[in-house]
Formats: sequence, C-alpha cells, structure tokens
Amino acid sequence: MGGDFGPQVTVPASLACLRKNPDLKLIMVGDEAVLNKLLEPALAEFNGRISIQHASQVVEMDETPQKALKNKKDSSMRVAINLVQEGKADACVSAGNTGALMATARFVLKMIPGIDRPAIISTLPSTFGHTHMLDLGGNVDSSAEHLYQFAVMGEEVVKAVENIERPRIGLLNIGEEDMKGNEQVKAAAKLLENSSLNYIGYVEGNSINAGNVKVDLIVTDGFVGNVALKSIEGAAKMIGSKLKDSFSKNWLTKVAGLAAYPVLKQFKDSIDPRLYNGASFIGLRGLVIKSHGGADALAFETAIHLAELEVEQGVIRKISEKLEVALAQKAAP
Repeated sequence: MGGDFGPQVTVPASLACLRKNPDLKLIMVGDEAVLNKLLEPALAEFNGRISIQHASQVVEMDETPQKALKNKKDSSMRVAINLVQEGKADACVSAGNTGALMATARFVLKMIPGIDRPAIISTLPSTFGHTHMLDLGGNVDSSAEHLYQFAVMGEEVVKAVENIERPRIGLLNIGEEDMKGNEQVKAAAKLLENSSLNYIGYVEGNSINAGNVKVDLIVTDGFVGNVALKSIEGAAKMIGSKLKDSFSKNWLTKVAGLAAYPVLKQFKDSIDPRLYNGASFIGLRGLVIKSHGGADALAFETAIHLAELEVEQGVIRKISEKLEVALAQKAAP
C-alpha cells in the first residue's frame, strides 16, 4: 500500500513476477477491498500462488518511525514484516516509508547475533557494469567496528547476487593514500586489512561510478552513503535535463537528436535506475527489501526479483555463518 502509487504499481509488478517465475508465491498485504478489485481478474490465472492478507492501516510517507511503531500495529508494513517473522513469508518487499520500515523490521525481526546495526545495501551503475554500496542511510553515525560488520554482511550479498567468490571490497575515503581519512575510517581499514575479506584499500567517490579500479562493494557510513547516493541521482537528472534542452533548441539540434537517438537510448537503458531498484536491509533475522517510493511497475518488479534471488541464495543464513567465522578470527590471539 506504500510508495507514491501504492497498489496501482505493486499489483501489476507482482503479476509480472508471477508470470516469469512459476515457483513464486506472493502474499499481497493491504486493504482487502482495494486489492480484491485489482487482483480479481488474475486470481484464477495463478491458482493459489497469490493471496491477500488484510491490513486495516497504512503508514504514511511522512509519518515518523516512532508513530508508526506505536500507532500502526495493523499497517500493511507491520503485517508484512510479521509474516516474515512468523515464517509464513520468506521476504518482505515494500515501497513504503524507509524510516518506518527499518524501525519496524528491526523491532519485529531483531538483529543477527554479532551485528549491532542493520545497514542498507543497493546496486549502482558504473563503467564496469555496476557496483554495490552500503550503508546508504540506515545509520547516521557508524564506528569502525560497524563498518567492518557492514563489509562482512555486504560481501555475502554481493556473492549471492553476482555469483562472485571473493568480491573486491573498498572503503570510501577522501583519498587512496594511507594517511588520509578520519580516525574512524583509518581504524576500519585496519580491521579490514586483518580480516579474511578481499579488501583492496581506500577508494574515492569517483570509484562509485567511474573509478580506475573495479570494486564490487564499497563500504561507508550511512550519512556519507546517503549523501553520495542522492548526489548521483541529482547528477543523473541534471544530465538528462541538459541533454533534452540541448537537443530541443532549434530544428538543427532536433535533427541531430533524432540521429543520435539510438545511441542515447542505449545509454539511457544502461543506467536506467528502474533496473537497479531494491535495497536490502541486512543484519536482520529476516529478509526485507526496500523499493524506491517513486518506483513504477518495472522498478518494483526489479525489487521483487532481488528478494527472490536473496531467498534462493540463503543470504541471511550465509551472513550468520560468515559472521560467526569472522568473529572467531577476531577473537583468536
């Protein structure tokens, strides 16, 4: 029920996913009357693979996490996360209020033992194809130990999603030289250097999209990560707007635009944010995927596919196993 468009997006996206994966089953959580109206034509087609779980409340996009936790115990968000906690669903996918989703997920699902805080990880386009980055806003302040935990968790997500045995991990910094960075980053670097992770050192902001060295996972705190993410989104919108304006100035530029259209379309498709939609809340005892609130049907479909993949690959179990080994290594004399 959440996001900017609610069931008008989530329902078509869900039906598209069901058509593509015959093993997939979906529980649509929300206002039963609204969902029944939209789903009725498709219920017979999927023969029990899609069901409705009624929820009488909706968390608004501007609602505070505290208010949602206290007053919205029968929200679609809370009910969906409860289904994961009860083992009736393998994952929750939501386009709703990020803060409320994180707070509710942490309250209901609890943390994996050994993890202090959950983090948000997502995929970003780069000259090498794409890279993964965390934390993208789950934590404003993070210690060196938290950054180390993020790297351990992020490695398992990248291994599962990309089928890479030893992902290359970089720590975001203001320079690649050892003497640069604040004490928090320097301390995190020492932890990563002494771990079994494939840590390649510091990477700068340009490595997120266009660095000289391929990096599969970039680790940073939530404040820096979220600022970087929003900066990238803003730059992409500016480039698109400037290109549109440039090709619309007069008849000559319009002709040039028509000639360049195939190349421009290929470029646009390669960085289409809808194909990168879906951020995982990792560190929890259950799987929660956050879709962008403004997602259209294709974008929300991408988020559901991410949930499918992480369920199939057992990401939560693998994070727990990896963390157990990592903590034992740190404790060893």
